[in-house]
Amino acid sequence: MLEGAPTLAAGQKRKRTSSSHTIQPTPQAKHPYLTGNFAPIQQTLPLTPCTYTGDIPDELADGEYVRNGGNPVSNEDLGRDAHWFDGDGMLSGVSFRRDQKAGRIVPEFVNQYVLTDLYLSTLSSPRLRVPILPSIATLVNPVASVIYVTFRIFRTLFLVLLSFLPGSKQKIKKISVANTHIVYHDGRALATCESGPPMRVQLPGLQTVGWYNGAWAEGERKAEEAQAKKQQEVERVLGQDGGMIAFMREWTTAHPKLDPVTKEMIMFHSSFARPYVQYSIIPQEAREPVDEKRSLQPQSKMLNAAVPGIYSAKMMHDFGVSTGHTVIMDLPLALDPMNQMKGKPPMSYDSSQPARFGVFPRRHPEQVRWFETDACCIFHTANSWDTVDAAGYTTSVNMLACRLTSATLVFATGNVAPPAARKPKTVAMAKRMSFFAKYDDPMNASVYERSALLESPLEEQEVPNRRGEAAADSEEYDSVWDENECRLYYYSFCLKTGQIEHQWALSTIAFEFPSVRTDLEMQAARYVYGCGSSVTSFGSALGKATKIDLLIKVDVQTLIARGLQRPPRSVTGSVDTRSIEEILASNDDNDPIRAFQLPEGWFAQEPRFVPASTNSSEDDGWLVFYAFDESQLTVDGEVPSDNSPLRARSELWIVNARDVRTLVARVHLPQRVPYGLHGSWFTADQIREQRAIENVRSTAKALEKREVGWWMSCRDVIERMLG
Repeated sequence: MLEGAPTLAAGQKRKRTSSSHTIQPTPQAKHPYLTGNFAPIQQTLPLTPCTYTGDIPDELADGEYVRNGGNPVSNEDLGRDAHWFDGDGMLSGVSFRRDQKAGRIVPEFVNQYVLTDLYLSTLSSPRLRVPILPSIATLVNPVASVIYVTFRIFRTLFLVLLSFLPGSKQKIKKISVANTHIVYHDGRALATCESGPPMRVQLPGLQTVGWYNGAWAEGERKAEEAQAKKQQEVERVLGQDGGMIAFMREWTTAHPKLDPVTKEMIMFHSSFARPYVQYSIIPQEAREPVDEKRSLQPQSKMLNAAVPGIYSAKMMHDFGVSTGHTVIMDLPLALDPMNQMKGKPPMSYDSSQPARFGVFPRRHPEQVRWFETDACCIFHTANSWDTVDAAGYTTSVNMLACRLTSATLVFATGNVAPPAARKPKTVAMAKRMSFFAKYDDPMNASVYERSALLESPLEEQEVPNRRGEAAADSEEYDSVWDENECRLYYYSFCLKTGQIEHQWALSTIAFEFPSVRTDLEMQAARYVYGCGSSVTSFGSALGKATKIDLLIKVDVQTLIARGLQRPPRSVTGSVDTRSIEEILASNDDNDPIRAFQLPEGWFAQEPRFVPASTNSSEDDGWLVFYAFDESQLTVDGEVPSDNSPLRARSELWIVNARDVRTLVARVHLPQRVPYGLHGSWFTADQIREQRAIENVRSTAKALEKREVGWWMSCRDVIERMLG
């Protein structure tokens, strides 16, 4: 165990104490998701050696952990029209280089912007003070005027057209910021985001190569590109034959699924035009034999196949894929600019409509069968797998997902008050605080903060708590107002009956950003790893922003078995009803829920599992993640200047995944890593087997001195007017 690592005595609960100085609440004028360690960082570093304490496991040698996230490069007014999901993509990685001469592992930190068309265009247009794309906060704001939102949309269209005129240093061919996730497929690391195709990145230095179209990426060797172009007659590229809206057909989910056996990459494409969802499968080139034990073999490429049964544009972030089936989620969260014509915000949530799940055989989206249930929002699935009978037929498709009971997350991360729900609820059960809840006592909140409570008016009644006691005088009473649970849910879609056979939470604790070990995806993996929170108030330094101080490991197969034996109430029930305090106090080595709690003032980001070489059990390995000590913030909750000697710094922590207690190593980074979104672990073999490239993108042209002349003077005036 690492000396100095945070530990607790058996059964001891961690008590939150006040700091030596009072940290004042963040003023509402500040955006909670763009202050503190959520604030963007403008400094980038090449691979830079780091110091560390503890012992770095040998399994990490020559591998790299990389995490993606939005990092706005242009926005002078961060308190207005900004959203946590916005921002130019920035990759932050730690490479574990093996030093053969010294006989040790040397961790090296690197962070780089993803050089998208939008980023390079922004660099070349310094007079633009706000991002080219309208913020998600603008699209979701229920009180934003139709005129204002329409102006922001047309501003984007005009700037895109302007980029094709003389004097432009970068044409905006794709509007993706590539800021959400990074995955590996067929010799390519791909940065992803819903608003465009994947962008290839070169490991370990994180240089931007170019857009990936389903056949090749810009910047790859010309010989390979020429060969790929010859194959277009049988292997199309993304968006081909899309006509005027071909660019929409390229929009690809930020969470493509990678089959660990067939090596196929499965994706969906959500857009604003019919068919609203399309579907693609990209196989790996035949460079190694395929596992003959699997009935599902990689076949030809499938691009932009329509998924029938979806009748309007939706905000879709993730989906489920098993060895033989795919699950598309049609949830009542609309995302359609055409709503402006109807006097509605482009993004809205309608709790009076059902949540729909479309299940179909992997290569046959036309055979989709729809399952309906109560309204919800799901942004991330953990895993999916098939249940097969003795004859080899799939009887049901199972899925684990993080289920939210409202769309408050989308609004809260944009510093926007949620609108009133269309269908008020009259029956409520007391709930503990959710992962994405409003964190202060709602009765002491401002009028602005209490507006979220208007979503679901409650009848005046005594509400029982989870133990059946009257909750009027209990601490749980206030949580009745919290309508935004975030729990790990189990779904079982029965293919025989066409009904959802099971749908309940595995636990009542908050749980998000789930993952399983990658070689067991699409199978009945036993363990799911994710994030949670142990505090009822996240401290005032970052206001209402969500922060993570728990890494949670769930033995899902044990909890599912318990649920099947004694099924909880459908939709609202849960297998394990313990509070997070009870789970943290547990000394049971066989407890199906284990949690690693960071020291007071430290907060984590999404973890990723790295298997150990012994592989004696499924959880034999390590969890790697970024951690940040918020004692480095100033008294008003801000980070010191990133260019000053007193700049804040983050760390990369490595935790034993078996006991979820032992911190084995801490890598001390040369700068901070802002709280971001999703990351992946890349093995030494994957880095070594990357496809050859001929060139990478550069900022050199974007930073060249602008031309002079009457036309450029006109451009300057236009850009100033557009802000």
